[in-house]
Amino acid sequence: MPAADSLDPALRGRIESLLSANPVVLFMKGEPRAPQCGFSARAAAALAAAGVDDYAHVDVLSDPEIREGIKVFGDWPTIPQLYIRGELVGGADIIEQMANSGDLQATLGLPPPDRTPPTIHITPAAARMLREALAGAGEGFALQVSVDPRFNAQLQAEPLNRDAIACEVEGIRVQFDLASARRAEGLSLDWVDDARGRGLVIENPNAPAKVRELAPAEAAARVAAGTLTLVDVRPIDERAMAQAPVDFRTLDNGTAELESLPRDTPLAFLCHHGPRSGGAADHFRQLGFTELYNVTGGIDAWADTDPAIPKY
Repeated sequence: MPAADSLDPALRGRIESLLSANPVVLFMKGEPRAPQCGFSARAAAALAAAGVDDYAHVDVLSDPEIREGIKVFGDWPTIPQLYIRGELVGGADIIEQMANSGDLQATLGLPPPDRTPPTIHITPAAARMLREALAGAGEGFALQVSVDPRFNAQLQAEPLNRDAIACEVEGIRVQFDLASARRAEGLSLDWVDDARGRGLVIENPNAPAKVRELAPAEAAARVAAGTLTLVDVRPIDERAMAQAPVDFRTLDNGTAELESLPRDTPLAFLCHHGPRSGGAADHFRQLGFTELYNVTGGIDAWADTDPAIPKY
């Protein structure tokens, strides 16, 4: 029974109403598409990997009363917290463990997880380096590969886990969590020592296409030719000071209209100097758009090529 005796009755009633109205509730920091802490991100990712997409979430950062009250209600001191049918399941570690084992799916009546190990490739040069690193970690270590929702891969030595999804490549045991196993299909690891530098090179064919740089002159030519949609991400007051001399779209009314475009629509993003437009381009990259550009240097660089554009 939840330890809610010390809760204000009205707050206890709010929490109980949430739990009775929703079979699955995740109390977290942020929201599933934009978690505001690493543990909440892990919890949301584990639910997604398990195929749990029909659940309610509560952003405790926007409701301080719930943030403190839910800790007392379930006698659980940290966030996130997952409840199923009104019962506390636990935090990020427990959610991940249950998703990886299939217990979470069984509890919710979902199909068991696909635990097929991914096919990955490790070149002999990379294998030599990795074997040396694992030997330096001590006995009983394996290579843990984690691939986050943005398809960024991390490699580290972890204790051998017999329950992990695993494969053996070039004499190296490679372990994955449930979500990473699916994202890592076709992953390749190489060791290079050339003009690119010295170190591991990780290639993931599942990763969205990278955002490319585009010079202002080329952006102008492609917009004029009708082969590119330019998006100025700056607010209206900045655009009033200087704007591109070609057709462009804005984000004044949000991103929904652009997000509804076909995923192969070529999009280029523009801001003052480049960082904000780069962030906007990366957002569309995560949505699966395949041809994305950031206008190099922003409107400031565009002004260098067109004296009619003022600088600010």
